[in-house]
Amino acid sequence: MDLKTLQTIKPSEYAEAADGYRTISDAADAARERVDKEITKALRDANEGEAADAAQKKLRQLSENFHYVQLECGLISGALNGFSTEITTPRRQVLQALEDAKALSYTVHTDGSVAFPADGKNELTGQEIPGGTAIGNDGMYHGRGLGPDTSGFIHPNPHQAKAQDIANRIARALRDAAEIDSRYSSALKKLKAAPGLTVDARTWVDVGRDSDTVGTAALDYIRDHIPLDKSPAERKEWWDGLSDEERDEYKRAFPEFIGNLDGIPSAVRDEVNRENLDILIGRLSGEDGEKAKTQLDALKSIRQQLQENAAAQLTNVGEPPMYLLGVGHEGRGRAVVSYGNPDTSRNVSAYVPGLGTALDTDFARNDLRRAHDTAVGARKYDPSSASIVWLGYDAPQLSMPGDLPTLASDTDVMSADDAKKGAPAYNSFMAGLAATNDHKDPHLVAIGHSYGSRLVGAATQEPGGIPGADDIILLGSPGTGVDKAEDLGVGKNHVFVGAAENDPVSHLPSKKEAVAGTVGFFGGGPLGAYVFGDVADQGDDDLWFGKDPASEAFGARRFEVADGPRPMIDGQGPTPAHSNYFNPGKDPESAGNIAALVANRPGYVKWDEHR
Repeated sequence: MDLKTLQTIKPSEYAEAADGYRTISDAADAARERVDKEITKALRDANEGEAADAAQKKLRQLSENFHYVQLECGLISGALNGFSTEITTPRRQVLQALEDAKALSYTVHTDGSVAFPADGKNELTGQEIPGGTAIGNDGMYHGRGLGPDTSGFIHPNPHQAKAQDIANRIARALRDAAEIDSRYSSALKKLKAAPGLTVDARTWVDVGRDSDTVGTAALDYIRDHIPLDKSPAERKEWWDGLSDEERDEYKRAFPEFIGNLDGIPSAVRDEVNRENLDILIGRLSGEDGEKAKTQLDALKSIRQQLQENAAAQLTNVGEPPMYLLGVGHEGRGRAVVSYGNPDTSRNVSAYVPGLGTALDTDFARNDLRRAHDTAVGARKYDPSSASIVWLGYDAPQLSMPGDLPTLASDTDVMSADDAKKGAPAYNSFMAGLAATNDHKDPHLVAIGHSYGSRLVGAATQEPGGIPGADDIILLGSPGTGVDKAEDLGVGKNHVFVGAAENDPVSHLPSKKEAVAGTVGFFGGGPLGAYVFGDVADQGDDDLWFGKDPASEAFGARRFEVADGPRPMIDGQGPTPAHSNYFNPGKDPESAGNIAALVANRPGYVKWDEHR
């Protein structure tokens, strides 16, 4: 990058090239969809046998090839658009500097230095004050044996200051342009396909790396053009104001940002996050370590469920469609999955999982099932219902030496820090649901299970509370951080609690009681406290994180749930009752009550007495 290059470069040509790559990306996407939904289906319906199986295999490979082209060309398009936009500013700056030099009849050399003429007479010597050459950014005056002016006085040649300013502006523009050029050139050089037509696991690893490369190179462009720091309502307004072409550009070029941006319509997030899912699977496939393997297995399970759900939509009218509203590998992993479209549904719940939750196969299998069962149950009362599981934070983890969690190893569980850190992200997500929902006054429900109820409690204490929330459901809660239901911001009659008698987490003793009960609590954590009888004092009503939500003193409405299996004694593990609240097979009463509340049908709920 030199002065001549920056003068003559045409940003519009790079923008046109970006449009061309996006056109190829769109064409590849359309071709892939035709292969998957038309050709493959027609072949499957019309043929059987080895030849048909071989043809199906070839078609799957062709679909993968189109998919690869779609993603890579989208990334190239984003990089070219970023370069075109960013290089415009230093180019404009250098052209303006050259115009100013021309107006003053200064000569600008190819290296960016500026020659200025002699001017005036030296009163002491009677000689003409010489001209010279100003070189940008070093503060030096270069001319006819004279060194830099360090006297603090204005240089006797009035042209010097003007020339120095122009030289500095040119130098800054060249420096900025060189940095931009280097950043994008480096990224684009990495976006190369291996020879041949085989798209395999290694190819997807490369796609993951390419996505990271483009995102890093274009970060300034992304920040300037995508409202990352705005509210979900403002993002929705921004998205609505874009043309179809602009929306397509952002989806193709920066899927990781658009897919995880609260305030973007759910159908768009789902479309983009399915691409993000493939990219993330590719990225993690190229990484070593237990965390990468754990998350990779979970993401593959989610992808399999998305595919099975899509197939079920063709035949099973009662099965709610899945929407992937968020996915990521930061921290212990991120995933947000909805059953039912939260933008078109009148009733929408967002469930926060708790203790021990991470992006693993247990989450992919069990937490997704809980959201699914809630949606199916709620849709029996009102078909316009959707249920979401939100893993948008790092939940505290349980370690289980000898089947008993110990306080020493589970200090995260005892702290509200994870809940407080996750609360703003949950509120942002809820604000996004409120912004994108088609109904004038949707019924939004915040559900906190286990430690997730502590996060919901923390979210209510953020300025303005949980955006749009009408009801709050607390399940297996160790406390919410407040002592009264009315402090949760939705009115105490809209706070609902399910607490199984044999759920040790819902009996987690207060800090004061835990200190007194050293054998149970300090010896075995919440489970030890339960087994050894060191549970919350029923007269005190205090749990670890505040007043027991199931107590009369708290003031919420408690609904019926099954007592559940006893820890260890009934042979189902340490905390079986803690996991049954959503399960219509193991606790139909609780699952039915949750579904009725999500569907805004409290008249169908069976109520229970306070503890």
